[in-house]
Amino acid sequence: MNSEIISVERMRKSDAYTIENFVPSKELMYRAAKGIYDSYNEWPDKKIAIVVGGGNNGGDGYALAGILKENGSDPVVIKVSDKMSDDGKYYCDIALERGVQIVSYMEVTDLGKYDIIVDCILGTGFVGEVRGTAAEAIDSINSSGAYVISVDINSGMNGDTGEASKAVRSDLTVSIGYIKTGLVTESAGRYIGKLVNVDIGIVLV
Repeated sequence: MNSEIISVERMRKSDAYTIENFVPSKELMYRAAKGIYDSYNEWPDKKIAIVVGGGNNGGDGYALAGILKENGSDPVVIKVSDKMSDDGKYYCDIALERGVQIVSYMEVTDLGKYDIIVDCILGTGFVGEVRGTAAEAIDSINSSGAYVISVDINSGMNGDTGEASKAVRSDLTVSIGYIKTGLVTESAGRYIGKLVNVDIGIVLV
Protein backbone atom coordinates (compact mmCIF):
# COMPACT_ATOMS: atom_id res chain seq x y z
CA MET A 1 0.00 0.00 0.00
CA ASN A 2 1.33 3.44 -0.91
CA SER A 3 1.71 5.05 2.51
CA GLU A 4 2.23 8.64 1.36
CA ILE A 5 -0.79 10.91 1.74
CA ILE A 6 -1.05 13.64 -0.88
CA SER A 7 -3.18 16.60 -1.93
CA VAL A 8 -5.76 16.41 -4.70
CA GLU A 9 -3.66 18.79 -6.82
CA ARG A 10 -0.51 16.67 -6.46
CA MET A 11 -2.51 13.60 -7.40
CA ARG A 12 -3.89 15.38 -10.47
CA LYS A 13 -0.41 16.42 -11.62
CA SER A 14 1.06 12.99 -10.92
CA ASP A 15 -1.78 11.31 -12.81
CA ALA A 16 -1.21 13.56 -15.84
CA TYR A 17 2.57 13.00 -15.69
CA THR A 18 2.14 9.22 -15.50
CA ILE A 19 -0.27 9.20 -18.46
CA GLU A 20 2.01 11.42 -20.55
CA ASN A 21 5.16 9.43 -19.88
CA PHE A 22 4.43 5.89 -18.71
CA VAL A 23 0.94 4.40 -18.68
CA PRO A 24 -2.02 5.09 -21.02
CA SER A 25 -5.07 6.51 -19.27
CA LYS A 26 -7.27 3.56 -20.27
CA GLU A 27 -4.82 1.16 -18.64
CA LEU A 28 -4.84 3.21 -15.43
CA MET A 29 -8.64 3.12 -15.41
CA TYR A 30 -8.60 -0.65 -15.86
CA ARG A 31 -6.07 -1.03 -13.03
CA ALA A 32 -8.28 1.11 -10.78
CA ALA A 33 -11.34 -1.02 -11.56
CA LYS A 34 -9.42 -4.28 -11.05
CA GLY A 35 -8.10 -2.92 -7.76
CA ILE A 36 -11.63 -2.15 -6.60
CA TYR A 37 -12.76 -5.63 -7.63
CA ASP A 38 -9.87 -7.24 -5.74
CA SER A 39 -10.47 -5.12 -2.61
CA TYR A 40 -13.74 -6.88 -1.84
CA ASN A 41 -14.34 -10.63 -1.95
CA GLU A 42 -18.10 -10.96 -1.53
CA TRP A 43 -19.32 -10.04 -5.03
CA PRO A 44 -20.66 -13.49 -6.02
CA ASP A 45 -24.43 -14.05 -5.86
CA LYS A 46 -25.10 -10.46 -4.79
CA LYS A 47 -27.38 -7.87 -6.40
CA ILE A 48 -24.96 -5.11 -7.40
CA ALA A 49 -25.67 -1.54 -8.50
CA ILE A 50 -22.88 0.76 -9.69
CA VAL A 51 -24.00 4.39 -9.55
CA VAL A 52 -21.92 6.49 -11.95
CA GLY A 53 -21.39 10.17 -12.70
CA GLY A 54 -20.09 11.79 -15.85
CA GLY A 55 -16.35 11.94 -15.14
CA ASN A 56 -13.49 9.49 -14.76
CA ASN A 57 -14.87 8.34 -11.39
CA GLY A 58 -17.86 7.12 -13.38
CA GLY A 59 -15.45 5.60 -15.90
CA ASP A 60 -13.97 3.46 -13.13
CA GLY A 61 -17.52 2.24 -12.51
CA TYR A 62 -18.09 1.23 -16.13
CA ALA A 63 -14.74 -0.61 -16.15
CA LEU A 64 -15.66 -2.37 -12.89
CA ALA A 65 -19.02 -3.41 -14.37
CA GLY A 66 -17.23 -5.12 -17.25
CA ILE A 67 -14.89 -6.95 -14.87
CA LEU A 68 -17.78 -8.08 -12.65
CA LYS A 69 -19.74 -9.36 -15.65
CA GLU A 70 -16.69 -11.24 -16.89
CA ASN A 71 -16.40 -12.91 -13.48
CA GLY A 72 -19.98 -14.14 -13.27
CA SER A 73 -21.78 -11.27 -11.53
CA ASP A 74 -24.67 -9.36 -13.08
CA PRO A 75 -24.25 -5.70 -12.08
CA VAL A 76 -26.58 -2.88 -13.09
CA VAL A 77 -25.02 0.49 -13.92
CA ILE A 78 -27.17 3.46 -12.91
CA LYS A 79 -26.25 6.78 -14.56
CA VAL A 80 -26.86 10.07 -12.78
CA SER A 81 -25.52 11.89 -15.87
CA ASP A 82 -25.52 11.17 -19.58
CA LYS A 83 -22.05 12.70 -19.85
CA MET A 84 -18.98 10.51 -19.81
CA SER A 85 -15.25 10.91 -20.28
CA ASP A 86 -13.56 9.41 -23.36
CA ASP A 87 -12.14 6.57 -21.29
CA GLY A 88 -15.50 6.17 -19.56
CA LYS A 89 -17.19 5.74 -22.94
CA TYR A 90 -14.59 3.14 -23.91
CA TYR A 91 -15.39 1.03 -20.84
CA CYS A 92 -19.12 1.73 -21.11
CA ASP A 93 -19.03 0.21 -24.61
CA ILE A 94 -17.15 -2.84 -23.30
CA ALA A 95 -19.69 -3.26 -20.49
CA LEU A 96 -22.56 -3.08 -23.00
CA GLU A 97 -20.84 -5.65 -25.24
CA ARG A 98 -20.64 -7.99 -22.24
CA GLY A 99 -24.35 -7.58 -21.57
CA VAL A 100 -24.29 -5.17 -18.63
CA GLN A 101 -27.61 -3.38 -18.11
CA ILE A 102 -27.16 0.42 -18.04
CA VAL A 103 -30.09 2.59 -16.95
CA SER A 104 -30.75 6.21 -16.03
CA TYR A 105 -31.18 7.11 -12.37
CA MET A 106 -34.57 8.56 -13.32
CA GLU A 107 -35.70 5.03 -14.26
CA VAL A 108 -34.75 3.61 -10.85
CA THR A 109 -37.28 3.74 -8.05
CA ASP A 110 -35.60 1.74 -5.31
CA LEU A 111 -31.92 1.24 -4.50
CA GLY A 112 -32.95 -0.77 -1.44
CA LYS A 113 -33.22 -3.98 -3.47
CA TYR A 114 -29.44 -4.13 -4.00
CA ASP A 115 -27.01 -5.92 -1.68
CA ILE A 116 -24.00 -3.87 -2.80
CA ILE A 117 -23.92 -0.32 -4.15
CA VAL A 118 -20.72 1.05 -5.66
CA ASP A 119 -20.48 4.85 -5.48
CA CYS A 120 -18.77 6.29 -8.58
CA ILE A 121 -20.68 9.58 -8.81
CA LEU A 122 -18.17 12.32 -7.91
CA GLY A 123 -14.38 12.12 -7.68
CA THR A 124 -11.65 13.87 -5.73
CA GLY A 125 -11.86 16.99 -7.89
CA PHE A 126 -15.33 17.85 -6.62
CA VAL A 127 -15.71 20.97 -4.47
CA GLY A 128 -18.81 22.79 -3.28
CA GLU A 129 -22.34 21.63 -2.68
CA VAL A 130 -23.92 18.62 -4.36
CA ARG A 131 -27.11 19.45 -6.23
CA GLY A 132 -29.71 17.91 -8.51
CA THR A 133 -29.73 14.25 -9.45
CA ALA A 134 -26.36 13.59 -7.79
CA ALA A 135 -27.74 14.85 -4.46
CA GLU A 136 -30.84 12.67 -4.84
CA ALA A 137 -28.69 9.65 -5.65
CA ILE A 138 -26.50 10.22 -2.58
CA ASP A 139 -29.57 10.35 -0.35
CA SER A 140 -30.90 7.15 -1.95
CA ILE A 141 -27.60 5.34 -1.44
CA ASN A 142 -27.45 6.42 2.21
CA SER A 143 -30.96 5.17 2.92
CA SER A 144 -30.65 1.94 0.90
CA GLY A 145 -29.37 -0.39 3.62
CA ALA A 146 -26.89 -1.86 1.11
CA TYR A 147 -23.18 -2.48 1.64
CA VAL A 148 -21.66 0.67 0.11
CA ILE A 149 -18.28 0.87 -1.61
CA SER A 150 -17.04 4.35 -2.57
CA VAL A 151 -14.48 4.60 -5.36
CA ASP A 152 -11.48 6.89 -4.67
CA ILE A 153 -13.54 9.13 -2.38
CA ASN A 154 -17.04 9.30 -0.98
CA SER A 155 -19.09 11.32 -3.46
CA GLY A 156 -19.69 14.85 -2.19
CA MET A 157 -16.60 14.95 0.03
CA ASN A 158 -13.80 17.50 -0.41
CA GLY A 159 -10.64 15.53 -1.18
CA ASP A 160 -8.35 17.92 0.68
CA THR A 161 -10.42 18.64 3.80
CA GLY A 162 -12.81 15.69 4.11
CA GLU A 163 -15.67 18.13 4.64
CA ALA A 164 -19.06 17.77 2.97
CA SER A 165 -22.50 19.30 3.11
CA LYS A 166 -23.80 15.98 1.78
CA ALA A 167 -21.79 12.84 1.05
CA VAL A 168 -22.13 9.10 0.60
CA ARG A 169 -21.63 7.08 3.78
CA SER A 170 -19.55 4.05 2.85
CA ASP A 171 -18.74 0.75 4.47
CA LEU A 172 -15.57 0.65 2.36
CA THR A 173 -13.74 3.41 0.50
CA VAL A 174 -11.16 2.28 -2.07
CA SER A 175 -8.67 5.10 -2.66
CA ILE A 176 -6.97 4.99 -6.06
CA GLY A 177 -3.23 5.60 -6.44
CA TYR A 178 -2.53 7.45 -3.22
CA ILE A 179 -4.70 8.40 -0.26
CA LYS A 180 -5.76 12.02 -0.46
CA THR A 181 -5.40 14.24 2.62
CA GLY A 182 -9.14 14.68 3.11
CA LEU A 183 -9.74 10.95 3.52
CA VAL A 184 -7.91 10.76 6.85
CA THR A 185 -9.46 13.80 8.54
CA GLU A 186 -11.90 13.74 11.42
CA SER A 187 -14.59 15.07 9.06
CA ALA A 188 -14.11 12.14 6.67
CA GLY A 189 -14.34 9.68 9.54
CA ARG A 190 -18.05 10.43 9.80
CA TYR A 191 -18.57 9.05 6.28
CA ILE A 192 -15.94 6.33 5.80
CA GLY A 193 -16.22 2.87 7.36
CA LYS A 194 -12.99 1.21 6.23
CA LEU A 195 -10.34 2.84 4.02
CA VAL A 196 -7.98 0.94 1.69
CA ASN A 197 -5.71 2.12 -1.11
CA VAL A 198 -4.99 0.56 -4.49
CA ASP A 199 -1.59 1.11 -6.13
CA ILE A 200 -2.10 1.54 -9.89
CA GLY A 201 1.42 2.66 -10.78
CA ILE A 202 1.10 6.43 -10.45
CA VAL A 203 4.49 8.19 -10.52
CA LEU A 204 4.52 11.07 -8.04
CA VAL A 205 5.74 14.51 -9.10
